[in-house]
Amino acid sequence: MGSSNTGAKDDAASDGDDSNGDPSASDTGVFSEGEKVLAFHGPRIYEAKVLKVEFRKKEWRYYVHYLGWSKNWDEWVVVDRLMKITEENLRKQQDLEKQLSADKSLKSGRSTHIKPKGSTDAKVDKEDLRNYVARGKKRKSDFGIEEKDTESMEKPVKIQIPSTLKKQLIDDWEFVTQLGKLVKLPRSPCVDDILKKYLDYKSKKDGMVADSIGEILKGLRCYFDKALPVMLLYKKERQQYNEAVSDNVSPSTVYGAEHLLRLFVKLPELLDNVNIEEETLTRLQQKLHEFLKFMQKNQSTFFLSTYGSSKGFEGSAGEQG
Repeated sequence: MGSSNTGAKDDAASDGDDSNGDPSASDTGVFSEGEKVLAFHGPRIYEAKVLKVEFRKKEWRYYVHYLGWSKNWDEWVVVDRLMKITEENLRKQQDLEKQLSADKSLKSGRSTHIKPKGSTDAKVDKEDLRNYVARGKKRKSDFGIEEKDTESMEKPVKIQIPSTLKKQLIDDWEFVTQLGKLVKLPRSPCVDDILKKYLDYKSKKDGMVADSIGEILKGLRCYFDKALPVMLLYKKERQQYNEAVSDNVSPSTVYGAEHLLRLFVKLPELLDNVNIEEETLTRLQQKLHEFLKFMQKNQSTFFLSTYGSSKGFEGSAGEQG
């Protein structure tokens, strides 16, 4: 994500110079501009939209945008890569996903997803991003939480992150580790501001806010302040953290939505080590999902569209410490 796909575009442009003429009037493309389609890429099938249709080198070519991905992944494809959106083809997509998931479960846990091609950077997909903070070491004692006995552990905690926020995580990863850019600090709104905005939002929407909401937001703030230096930073961000956060400053007053979202990737692992009754945990997961929907609704306001230069903050990219 974020890597230019200019190679594919340049190829398409050069193809135009070698055009063998317009097709006959009776020879029309299978897909039309603006049409939503299913597009093969690697082993997977993605939803896409046809942006342009041209006849080059005696065949129709389609310039497609993969829905939910950066426009930098837009590329020219031939008809064999595309399918109409039909019930039968959607089933094919679902069956393929099930098959790939089954294959993946037999491996060591690393994702086998493949992104739309065109990038020469490291390949990282949505599944990788969901687990990207797993490189950081757990420090359970920092949270003062009581570990469960292995035998008493219930089903794993799941937090559904909206698709547009998953994309935000991928862009965030690429800005820092691939493009060498950092979030400019201090952020506005900061994490504290976002939590307060949510409290105000719930007050206006519901007329009153249950005490549980306030406690959950306090918990999120506490978890964020504890987790940020331990497991939410890439190595390239550590020098910036050391300069921006002193001993008497809370990270939640300095960092913003970009780093708060990373916490939600790590929360299932953290909550999995806390003794919470199943019914309480279910309600907590619902409340956290509602908060994520609020972040999604305000995505353009809360998140940066681009990051700043990392001048003065040299470090190793690609890992979190």
